[in-house]
Amino acid sequence: MSGTDGFQAYDGDGEEDDDRQRHGAPDGTSGARGADAPPPTPPPTPPPSARIPLPRASVEDTGLPLPAAPLRLEHPVLKSLLGAWALAACSAEETAAVEEHLGDCGDCADEARRLREAVGLLQRPESLDLDPGLRTRVLEGCLDRRPPHIPVPAWAASYDAETARLDALLQDFGDAEWHAPVRLRWYRGEGSQTRRTTVAGVIAHLVAVDGLVAVALGLDDPLGTDDPDKRDTRTPGERTEAYWEAARLPRTRSVRGPWREQTHTLVRTVSFTGAGPGTLPVSYGPFDLPLRDAMLDRAFECWVHAEDIADAVDYPYAPPAPRHLHAMIDLAARLLPQALDARRRAGLGAPAERRLVAAGAPGRSLRLEIEGEGGGQWLIPLDSPAAVGSAAHEVAHVALDDVEFCRLAAGHVPPEEAAAGQLGDREAIRDVLFAAASLSRM
Repeated sequence: MSGTDGFQAYDGDGEEDDDRQRHGAPDGTSGARGADAPPPTPPPTPPPSARIPLPRASVEDTGLPLPAAPLRLEHPVLKSLLGAWALAACSAEETAAVEEHLGDCGDCADEARRLREAVGLLQRPESLDLDPGLRTRVLEGCLDRRPPHIPVPAWAASYDAETARLDALLQDFGDAEWHAPVRLRWYRGEGSQTRRTTVAGVIAHLVAVDGLVAVALGLDDPLGTDDPDKRDTRTPGERTEAYWEAARLPRTRSVRGPWREQTHTLVRTVSFTGAGPGTLPVSYGPFDLPLRDAMLDRAFECWVHAEDIADAVDYPYAPPAPRHLHAMIDLAARLLPQALDARRRAGLGAPAERRLVAAGAPGRSLRLEIEGEGGGQWLIPLDSPAAVGSAAHEVAHVALDDVEFCRLAAGHVPPEEAAAGQLGDREAIRDVLFAAASLSRM
């Protein structure tokens, strides 16, 4: 056979001479070459045959996890792992072994279901929102390091915080949430009152009532007025109805911008004016409140209506920071003597005989004990708003949770259903609980 196809690879063991003897030299001579013959050119090495498989890498060299052998455990061991499995504390192998066993053992499956249900009861649902006190703590830390040139007065801090929290709730609302129905609740006389609106309508309500503070500070009234010097004698509810009716179409997400701008303007303005104008009167129609109390009142209503909105969209909402909650409760406690007097003038008070006392003198008192982080104790004069509460003249004692009392004052809890500890004069206690509910309004 001639040509290169006759060559075989040289392996260095003397097989070349045997091939030459069998097939002959490529030049036609015999396989034995003479002494003077030149050495032959070595043939090229052919590529490896495709039929020869390439070496395979071991799984240990790939970095991939080795296939785990299934864990085989006895029934007593698997049963003892059910508690850890229910708490999701088993390893992956143990979890697989337990779950495979549950498909074969009815008794263990029943026990596992009971344990999982018990674990569910132990876990409290948590809000996705941050702790309401976190913002206050962060601001305090920042302000301690770099005090502001123009600080926000302490009596306006709760309004600043509650409007920021409500705005954070609103920022991700879509059209469906803005049109979600909301039922506003308050208490009048001897019964509850309600008014249906939407989330956007609630924000419009806050715009209208916050406008009372804006007018007192010399800012623009969101409702507008023909005579800026004329006192607005409309109640907050009447202002709200007028603001709602002024809109040709139902309110939408567009109300958020004007509301937020108004809240920023109010906080900025009271900060520039300083703590001095805290006694500036703010008209609520039938009555006035000092500016410092009006800002607390607006913070309280912002929180209450934020909870209304959160309930409408099925979202958790935490109470204010404890110090802000305490200030709101303190305002309600200070307003209770006037509320008691107003109910008596309307013929709604208890028929018991009152003891008239001079202004500034001690008289019959009720000890209002509010439990919780925002709580405290207040002595409420019962016979006259001008009297002074006195422990020596205490005739009744009532105790409520801080959030429960706020919801009573917001008209969200009927006075008959308030979870209160009571001791002493029942008529006095009833009067105070109903007076607290009468502080509410739309």
